[in-house]
Amino acid sequence: MKVHIAVIFLLLAMPLKLISQDTWSLDRCIEHAWANNLTIKQQLVEVTRSENQLLQNKLNFVPTLNASFGHSLNWGRSVDLQNLEIIHNKLSQSTSASANTSIYLLDGLSKLYNLRSSRKSVEISLQEVERLKDEISVSIVRSYLQILLSKEMLAASQESFRSISEQRDRTLLLVEAGSQPYTSLLDIESQLASERVQVVTAENQVITNTLALQQLLDLPYSDDFLIETPDIDGTVADYLGDDIGQIYESAQDLPVIQSARMALERGDIELKTAKGQYWPKLSLSASYGTFYSSSSFAPDGSTYPFFEQFRDNINPAVSIGLSIPIFNNWNVRTNVKNAKLSRQSLEIDLKMKQQNLYKEIQTAVTEADTYFRKMEAAEANVRSMQESFRYVQEKFNTGTLNGTDYTVAKVNLFKAQSEYIQAKYQFVFQLKIIDFYKGIPLTL
Repeated sequence: MKVHIAVIFLLLAMPLKLISQDTWSLDRCIEHAWANNLTIKQQLVEVTRSENQLLQNKLNFVPTLNASFGHSLNWGRSVDLQNLEIIHNKLSQSTSASANTSIYLLDGLSKLYNLRSSRKSVEISLQEVERLKDEISVSIVRSYLQILLSKEMLAASQESFRSISEQRDRTLLLVEAGSQPYTSLLDIESQLASERVQVVTAENQVITNTLALQQLLDLPYSDDFLIETPDIDGTVADYLGDDIGQIYESAQDLPVIQSARMALERGDIELKTAKGQYWPKLSLSASYGTFYSSSSFAPDGSTYPFFEQFRDNINPAVSIGLSIPIFNNWNVRTNVKNAKLSRQSLEIDLKMKQQNLYKEIQTAVTEADTYFRKMEAAEANVRSMQESFRYVQEKFNTGTLNGTDYTVAKVNLFKAQSEYIQAKYQFVFQLKIIDFYKGIPLTL
């Protein structure tokens, strides 16, 4: 029992910093951004606004119904509406109540077209949300890979610093033994200082890139923020190239293209709405009303009660109206012309976005091939430089080469390693861009 209590006490006493250090995967970063990004939230408000307009356009098919009630006082001359007698200089009161309803039986299908247009607006708003999510996802992938790149560069710098530090110790022994001149030790010391600067620079780059990702996620900066380190080498191992045409066909489902296509369809509907204004409008209306007047008296001259007047003065009515457009200062004609121009502009916009999409895919595939070849060449160069450095190191340890030759070989090796790491991550990022155009989820 005492052991259990001690374990619990140790867990409770564990620093909060250690408990809070969980890792963020790429998927978690993307999901967090989708849920918390303010731009996406703002667009979701627009989606709700479009849905409200869609509901309103559905309700426009329902007849309108209005009721009114009024009471008035009149100090001038008034008329006994029952006996048609004029009453002079007497205060009179009147009360009226009515209800009316109306509906368009024929309106050029404008309500139907407005309903279809509002449905397209909702779909376009939803596609805009998806487009924003795609843009944020690509930005997060880029930032995530930048952190992985800077961490790998930091690891390479630390390994290089460790190697130089060990070589400095061996060189000191060689100098003391007389196998190397003192200048060789100075060269190694100088290189060690440069390596220390490289480590600090790499550490700062990790911090900068981590801050950039946290800002994308709208998180406050924290030293405890850690990301997962996936197997990048496995990602680049199976690359066989891509066909631009096939990727372009897959990319037609991207929100940026779908949104433009839906906008064109909405333009077709709005053109039909404008042309519908040429049609006559047929409306049906009905009303039901009554009134009371204090100036009215019963046929026998007695007081005419309020509710009896309301009952006797009931006045129901039904009417049909037909409005035929003949000349409206060319408003309808102008609206139709502008709707045609808007549709033409939307058609051009769709073609432009498809053209830009093809160019982007073409660039992404070309750069992926370029970075793949560059990565392979850099990898071969690393192997060559490693072998060369091993040979130089052996010669230096035997006193055949001086410290300058050793530091030059070490610098060349680190440069080759840096070029390989950068080319690898540039290639991986292009692969993710191609996956995005293919509609493949962005994962590592």
